[in-house]
Amino acid sequence: MSILPGRDWWTGLPPAAGAAVMATGIISVGLYLTGYGAVSLVALVVAGVLWLVLAADFTSRLLGDRGRFRAEADTPGALTAVAATTIIGTRLAQQGWRTAAAVLLAVAALLWPGLLLNVVRHWRRRMPGAAFLGCVATQGLSVLAASLADAGHQDWLARAALVTFCLGLLCYVAALFRFDLREVVGGAGDHWVAGGALSISALAGSKLTASPVWTGSAHTALRTVTLALLAVSLVWYVVLLAAELRHPRPRYDIRRWATVFPLGMTATACLSVADPAGIAWLRPLGEVLLWIAVGAWLLTFAALVVSHLTAGRAAPGR
Repeated sequence: MSILPGRDWWTGLPPAAGAAVMATGIISVGLYLTGYGAVSLVALVVAGVLWLVLAADFTSRLLGDRGRFRAEADTPGALTAVAATTIIGTRLAQQGWRTAAAVLLAVAALLWPGLLLNVVRHWRRRMPGAAFLGCVATQGLSVLAASLADAGHQDWLARAALVTFCLGLLCYVAALFRFDLREVVGGAGDHWVAGGALSISALAGSKLTASPVWTGSAHTALRTVTLALLAVSLVWYVVLLAAELRHPRPRYDIRRWATVFPLGMTATACLSVADPAGIAWLRPLGEVLLWIAVGAWLLTFAALVVSHLTAGRAAPGR
């Protein structure tokens, strides 16, 4: 499935296309944290345009094709709508555009419970990595809420962020029991979300750890949990990378954007955890991982273009 222009292209996008927004948005966040403000803004604009396209597609299906909307709302990919919205909102909060970020938080919070319940009701045994999107979407709410709480000194929002943080961890455990481990060596790309979900959990934990709301034993507990989440996400990173090298899957698949997202998220988590946790070496590690993610984004985009052109030449009548 292409995400490049073509006839009725924007009405044929699967829910998994939201991972392209997530990947681009989190790379924008990481670039901002490393001081590449101009490039980060370019990535934000690209992510914003993609988000608007997908939002229009989402709305058109809701209003004009309810059958298809209900069918796709039951799939884990539907939760990319929530996750992508929170990531764009987090980047807007970084930029100081708190009102726009708050609006996106409200939109994501309204979408989240219905989509999450629909998806969980249709879970089955031996799920692909997309099963972890429930955790990603929930932790996205925590990250954005904590970001806005810190910027606006809203203690109640910080407490709400802690609640969604805990719910996100429960979603991860539930998904882990249903994850088909064979996906590690044969998945089409979304298997990387198994690690990326822990990375966004660590990012949420870093935001909570940095908040002045939590002191004493609460702060210590949050720091410990955050470091543990980051450590396990890095283990996932190594395992999944080794599996990719051992069992290459070079053909383009739209689910490859769900590979780029965890790469960028792990980098951003390292960058974000470094200061509140007081571990300086996490920052250079995050910078290295960020450029790996940027390279993966470029390669995936190039593969998308080649796939689109190849499909265009092979289409009948062309």
